[in-house]
Amino acid sequence: MPQQTLRNTKRARQLRNAATPAERQLWKYLARSQTGAKFSRQMPVGPYFADFLCRELKLVIELDGHSHDFAPERDLKRDLWMKGKGYAVMRFTNAGVMANTEGVIAAIETRIDELREQVSPHP
Repeated sequence: MPQQTLRNTKRARQLRNAATPAERQLWKYLARSQTGAKFSRQMPVGPYFADFLCRELKLVIELDGHSHDFAPERDLKRDLWMKGKGYAVMRFTNAGVMANTEGVIAAIETRIDELREQVSPHP
């Protein structure tokens, strides 16, 4: 019988309820597969929680606020761990999402297309 991994759904729910304005803004575009890929919010990925995760493409979207400026080594460690597990990680600042939501969405859609191309390249 396959071993089931317990997920910290209580913590994920807390993080979703405490979403920043930038996370709420971006979710308006990522919800309901509007970008062509299905995303979930605040999903456990190993010892971390991804702000947004597309399981199918192993794409993690992270939004960074001011607290990330004080400990960039934590983000680097996290990104290296995720990349080591096969995840692609995109990072945007909260300010960038609020100032240029359309540009952020365009970058995400481009990355989705690139990842899909890697999975099933055209002949």
